[in-house]
Amino acid sequence: MSLFKRIKNIMAKPEPAKVEKSVLTIGPGDVVEVSLVTYQVVGRLHNRQRNLIVLTLQDGSAIQYLTIEERERTEYAMYNSIDGRLDSVEEVPTELELDDRVFHLEEQYSGLVTATGKTPFVQGGEQYVWQYQSDDMKLLRIEWQDGRFMLYEGEDVLPADVRVLRGS
Repeated sequence: MSLFKRIKNIMAKPEPAKVEKSVLTIGPGDVVEVSLVTYQVVGRLHNRQRNLIVLTLQDGSAIQYLTIEERERTEYAMYNSIDGRLDSVEEVPTELELDDRVFHLEEQYSGLVTATGKTPFVQGGEQYVWQYQSDDMKLLRIEWQDGRFMLYEGEDVLPADVRVLRGS
């Protein structure tokens, strides 16, 4: 190796290390494992004000939703969409009964969201969310955006049960 090449290599900046994908940065095309089931991420909804991400996960023909919220610690919940209807945003109750299970309103918030990939709401915008919990720790989530309601039923997921397998 010539003297000039050695000097050039000494002066050259090293390549920055690639940032590893985390659960807060993954998006469509990535693969995650939740409770030992492997899913492909096909959509992502991001609420920056709350540091909240809702991932649309697909395993074959089954679609589920993983919410990831960064608070004092990272909280995860897995949801399935359910059929249901509400008439008006002003009339969302503080207590709901589904299948002999009573859900109590735990939290209500709104914020601007951005959508990427296949999500229940095709585009971003102002979204309103009501989160409920039952006495046996089951979760219910209601979302409203652009005149459309979505209802989800689910449960909390342990942080150790969520892994990023491959990023695009």
